[in-house]
Amino acid sequence: MTAINSAKIVILATDGYERSELRVPYEELKRKGADVKIASIKDGQIKSWDGADWGDSIDVDLSAKAVKVEDFDALVLPGGQINPDKLRADEGAMRVVRDFVESGKVVAAICHAPWLLIEADAVKGLQVTSYGSIKTDVKNAGGIWKDEKVVVDKGIITSRSPDDLDAFVGKIVEEIEEGRHERRAA
Repeated sequence: MTAINSAKIVILATDGYERSELRVPYEELKRKGADVKIASIKDGQIKSWDGADWGDSIDVDLSAKAVKVEDFDALVLPGGQINPDKLRADEGAMRVVRDFVESGKVVAAICHAPWLLIEADAVKGLQVTSYGSIKTDVKNAGGIWKDEKVVVDKGIITSRSPDDLDAFVGKIVEEIEEGRHERRAA
């Protein structure tokens, strides 16, 4: 069990992340006292997708290759279409996702980010939600898809879209404070 004001959280993203799906958890979790870092497959800054065009950028704190699961209490995966598609093709990013899934620590994925959980073979038999357009992907990977704001199964948190961010962030806080979860290895 970890109080949110002493939690260490890593957000894994790259160019094309949905702006609100990174910024809202980043800002809200920091506001609650968590130490939040941005990890990426590239150095410097990563650029958001905001609505129908490119948005602002955010500084990267560490490389995905440098992320050690033992240094963090939770992993947050923002969506957008571009971001998770790039990340799931990168072995360094996928190692981070698999390591967190195997550790039993909190993993939170929103919108299209469950693609990363699918790539890590982590949704089979789990209740999961996602952006509606990848519902079939979730089901084909053995997940039990639910049309709900936020779904949690064994410490894996999933949400559908930016409309669900309040519930998503609230559940991240709750699950971090609850602690590790037993789950099958990815």
